[in-house]
Amino acid sequence: MTGGILVLRALGLGDLLTAVPALRALRRAFDDERLVLAAPENLRDLVELIDAVDELLPTAGLGELSWPGEPPRLAVNLHGRGPESIHDLLAQDPLELITHRHPDFPGVDGPDWPAEAHEVDRWCRLLEAARIPADRDDLALPQPPGPSPAADAVVIHPGAAFAARRWPPDRYARVARELSARHRVVVTGSAPEAPLVRAIVEEAGLPGDAALVGGGLAELAATVAEARLVICGDTGVGHLATAYGTPSVLLFGPTPPRLWGPPAGDRRHTVLWVGDVGDPHGGAPDPGLLLLREERVLTAAEDLLRTGASRG
Repeated sequence: MTGGILVLRALGLGDLLTAVPALRALRRAFDDERLVLAAPENLRDLVELIDAVDELLPTAGLGELSWPGEPPRLAVNLHGRGPESIHDLLAQDPLELITHRHPDFPGVDGPDWPAEAHEVDRWCRLLEAARIPADRDDLALPQPPGPSPAADAVVIHPGAAFAARRWPPDRYARVARELSARHRVVVTGSAPEAPLVRAIVEEAGLPGDAALVGGGLAELAATVAEARLVICGDTGVGHLATAYGTPSVLLFGPTPPRLWGPPAGDRRHTVLWVGDVGDPHGGAPDPGLLLLREERVLTAAEDLLRTGASRG
């Protein structure tokens, strides 16, 4: 591996999908150079769907970056404000670096970190400060290569990376049970989330094959792409629904949707949030999230199902 453009975003699924407009902006700006994304190996299936990326450099997180061969011509920090991410990129000895400024690196120029920016806008602004135009609406992904295991189903995804963003399982079960009287409902999750998914399926009285677990990101993407509706919290699956134009009901808390939600004004997505802000990395469901009751979620879901919110 020699030269090229190195982009660091060694985070999760939602982080990857909110960086798609910035990645495509870099692709357009450097269309004759190889663009390498440093991100976790478990995101490979989705990285391969992003037409802007030539190669994945498996990177589990901060402190793990290792670029072989000649130094990259350009390194781009789409990971965070630093200092760790800036240190990791400077250690690769790039000829140029695009990053937000940080006081630990007074010799590294860049714009100030915009604390209240939407995650998509944050990275587009960073590139625009380097005179690289970016399209914030360039979020769509191409169709996944495989078929959906549950085409035209209502997809419920109860998991989230942190407990603060997980709505209680019994509430998801009630929503699943009531919707299943009129629609096919499936519940998705990763392999570690299998007990959670199967408990919800059982409590909701759904058939055993309604539990879709451990199929990998390619299967999850296909499931969301062909779903009739997605119901989930503030997690990567919500960003998949945006990427595929799949109508969704998104349960936000404790992070406000203005920072991580779908594009404002997109009527395919109904965002539910009570207005409380808290710690998104907390170890228990956020009190604001708990104020969202099943009736509100069911009403939002039935409204989208009844109106047949169009894809785009």
